[in-house]
Amino acid sequence: MSRQLKFGNKIIDDNSPMYVIAEIGNNHQGELDKAKELFKAAKDAGADAVKLQKRDNTSLFTQAAYDAPYDNPNSFGDTYGSHREFLELGWPEFVELKDYAAELDILFFSTAFDIPSADFLEKLDMPAYKIASGDLRSLPLIKHVASFGKPYIVSTGGGTMDDVRRMHDELMPINDQLCIMQCTAGYPPEWDQLNLRVIETYREAFPDTVIGFSSHDSGIAMSIAGYMLGARMIEKHFTLNRAMKGTDHSFSLEPQGLEKMVRDLQRLDIALGDGQKATYDSEVAPVKKMSKSLFVARDITAGNVLASDDITMKSPGGGIPPYELDNLIGRTVNKDLEKDAFFDWDDIVTQAMQDVS
Repeated sequence: MSRQLKFGNKIIDDNSPMYVIAEIGNNHQGELDKAKELFKAAKDAGADAVKLQKRDNTSLFTQAAYDAPYDNPNSFGDTYGSHREFLELGWPEFVELKDYAAELDILFFSTAFDIPSADFLEKLDMPAYKIASGDLRSLPLIKHVASFGKPYIVSTGGGTMDDVRRMHDELMPINDQLCIMQCTAGYPPEWDQLNLRVIETYREAFPDTVIGFSSHDSGIAMSIAGYMLGARMIEKHFTLNRAMKGTDHSFSLEPQGLEKMVRDLQRLDIALGDGQKATYDSEVAPVKKMSKSLFVARDITAGNVLASDDITMKSPGGGIPPYELDNLIGRTVNKDLEKDAFFDWDDIVTQAMQDVS
């Protein structure tokens, strides 16, 4: 059974390069122009897609949670509800951003945190959807999103294998265009909590499903490890400046970091090659310089039978290779040979001729 996902105009499978999603989230700080700047920076860095988040805050949170005081350096409001509303982009902003993404030729989609937000995004004809780790068990929401018939990604931070299997088994009959992402829902997580080998576990458990990696660490190296373990989509939080106000900026990649990650993933995809050992043109000169050949160890006169003391290994290469040493010993030379000369088969009486004599 093969795993394959059509995401925008790209096919993602085991043979494809890593698909890179710049997770902007709310790092736009509620500003349309800043969101556009982030879209452009992600495109310039080589990301395949940009992603925002959409919440219908009044229906998503209890009144107590909505009205709870929210007094900290990263707050954009006195209460958690006012903080979330400040960061929320509305219909006009999403429409403008959708047009801008099309202009940039970068895929734009969003996380839906609730059913009203999913309907909001579907009205915009979003090309794909994301389900956050906190909603791994929210099967009514995921089924609603899956019913749109678009590709969708589910992160699995904080979940168990039973949670992931339940989600997969109930959702695949509805919409098999699913990517399951290994994720640790720490912001950022400790290195010993990334548990990258879960990617392999998912690949074995779900052979019909593309596996991805939602990486909340603040570096770029883990994306390489994720690819080698079999992840084919990666989501990295993205910001213009890690020092900006907001909870996600500190562990997000800045444009230079995202560009380097994309570069390394592209190099990796090329560098893996086809698995067939070969000698490349670029290797010929350095290998000749560094390798060894069989050389004449001392002056030898024609007719002498070669002993081990007559032969030495020295650089450069290009002559008779050292693995032929045993085939030279005991042979007769047919001309005078000077010390440090290459041995050449033309200078050696063949074994057949020696046997005749």
